[in-house]
Amino acid sequence: MPIRRLPPETVNRIAAGEVVERPASAVKELVENALDAGAASIEVQADGGGLTRILVADDGQGLPRDELPLAIERHATSKLGPDEAGDYDLLRIATLGFRGEALPSIGSVARLSIASRARGSADAYAIQVEGGAVAAVAPSAFPGPHGARVEVRDLFYATPARLKFMKSERAEALAIAEEIKRQAMAHEAVSFALDLDGRRVLRLPAERAGPEGRLARLSAIMGREFSENAVAIDHAREGVRLSGFAGLPTYNRGNAAHQYLFVNGRPVRDRLLQGAIRGAYADFLARDRHPLVALYLELDPTQVDVNVHPAKAEVRFRDPALVRGLIVGGLKHALAGAGHRAATTVAAETLNNLRPGWSPHVQPPAEGFSAWRMGGWAPAVQAAAQSLPGLTEVSARAEPAPGLQEAPAPSVVFDPVDFPLGAARAQVHETYIVAQTRDGVVIVDQHAAHERLVYERMKAEMAQGGVARQTLLLPEVVELDPAEAERVIARSEELAALGLLVEPFGPGAVLVRETPALLGETDAASLVRDIADDLAENGQALALKERLEEVCSTMACHGSVRAGRRLTAPEMNALLRQMEATPHSGQCNHGRPTYVELKLGDIERLFGRR
Repeated sequence: MPIRRLPPETVNRIAAGEVVERPASAVKELVENALDAGAASIEVQADGGGLTRILVADDGQGLPRDELPLAIERHATSKLGPDEAGDYDLLRIATLGFRGEALPSIGSVARLSIASRARGSADAYAIQVEGGAVAAVAPSAFPGPHGARVEVRDLFYATPARLKFMKSERAEALAIAEEIKRQAMAHEAVSFALDLDGRRVLRLPAERAGPEGRLARLSAIMGREFSENAVAIDHAREGVRLSGFAGLPTYNRGNAAHQYLFVNGRPVRDRLLQGAIRGAYADFLARDRHPLVALYLELDPTQVDVNVHPAKAEVRFRDPALVRGLIVGGLKHALAGAGHRAATTVAAETLNNLRPGWSPHVQPPAEGFSAWRMGGWAPAVQAAAQSLPGLTEVSARAEPAPGLQEAPAPSVVFDPVDFPLGAARAQVHETYIVAQTRDGVVIVDQHAAHERLVYERMKAEMAQGGVARQTLLLPEVVELDPAEAERVIARSEELAALGLLVEPFGPGAVLVRETPALLGETDAASLVRDIADDLAENGQALALKERLEEVCSTMACHGSVRAGRRLTAPEMNALLRQMEATPHSGQCNHGRPTYVELKLGDIERLFGRR
């Protein structure tokens, strides 16, 4: 068959197959156009899962009459301009769209209508495209002072074979709703409204730009519980800034659907994010549990390539290691700052189980306590701490609930109920510690809590002294793909710090001379292959770190206070004080809570006293 030049209509339909995969893709492109036009309010309507009708209306700057025909031509855009040399720089893209493909692609497979009034213009105009056929520009009755209304009807009617690959109307509608939510999370200062089949399903008023407004928007989309159980992130490194919010480890889900990444205001899906989150939460969650996070990256446009995916859903960083390190470091720092705090949902779920159908609002545990003296009560706690394996000395200075003032003198004995986790009052079933706080009750799982304390101490000792290595009697040669071997050798210094000594052994092979002593007898070949897979997928040797941490976790489990051991009152109070002083003590090594706090008001409502 001879080579032929395809007609424009066919070219546009091929392009539409890349840009407009489904109705949600069309909505994404149209909403991005509205945002690039400076819209402060965006309204979206979709009928029949978006296949019957899509409408996106905005109050942006609008289009003048002479630009409407250009808007539906391929590769015509206002978002790229020539530099002094007449070149178009694709490395300095500051807008969400830039290719000029969306409108002509949609118009080639649907019935497209664009009505617009340019800012400062008294007249409004419209243009229509049906299956690639363009009608003349005509006057239009546009309702607003400026902006655009883009309506898409009968999506894919010109390519009926494409309709066979669409999911149900409900599934397509859900995809549209998810796309609007992602755009709304990225642009908190813009109001969004979404109607599906004539029913208003989403109304998000504009929020103040900045962290407070962003958290309010996230709370409206991800649920109020997220804002109550999230910690703020604000980190910067080498010109890259990371901000956003991360959920506490005890506030988790069974899948990664609630993990969001935004790069310069653009929602993206990136394997880098998943690997970085997994690395940051590895200490706190089982592998089948996933945290909730919303992370925002801001960096120079020249440091990220947004032109690597037809739908602009993925990006490529010039320095992915820097970005990954920033995400991991920022998440770990934020989680460490949460101290012993646990998710508020733990208490709510407990009360729900006691009284079905009732959902109390439980305040998060207090933070930021001022220094207090324990007075004459401290020596008993110091002595009790020595009887608990793995506990370090408990400080005579601790932190009570906020709002209290400094104790006037050391001679005044501090009331332990004013500590965050209160004073131990009883041990039940030789497993749970019941403590009284000033305004509630705390129930602690003594084994899970002490396991976390011992684990954190072991990690700190390992970080200070390094990982001890054991020399193999016979060095083991591990054969890999040449690219895999190169990646492993490139990280040899990092692996050596973790106790694994590897050397190059010809093309496509590495030689293992030493392994971490903590692992005992281990399958070196399997370990190296797992590391190679992790380096290819996540850019870091998570497999080795996770194995070491798993060993530490197992050792901490065996070395901690077991369920069934009877504790004295000073021993119980020593455990509580150590929990308050140890980061991440609110959850065990598998992400389960170590304590539940029930506020007195909630307990009184449970018994009908309020």
